Amino acid sequence: MSSLPELQQIIQDKFGIDPAELTPEASLREKGFDSLALVECLFAIEDHFKISMRDEDSNIDTLGQLAAAVDEIRAQQPVPKTA
Repeated sequence: MSSLPELQQIIQDKFGIDPAELTPEASLREKGFDSLALVECLFAIEDHFKISMRDEDSNIDTLGQLAAAVDEIRAQQPVPKTA
């Protein structure tokens, strides 16, 4: 399952950007994200998904690239055991 809808919601909540503008091809830099805003966004993503983003993820430009990175990290996490 793609993390794209949840990422769109996080960005809308945190930065007030309309989700309709947040297509997979949308450039975060063109949406006004400077390096500080991107880091702030990555922290929000880490908190939401309970993951640790990689250093190279700070170079991501499009929302689709960000979703792919989040999906890859989530796929590598062990599945929680149920009691």
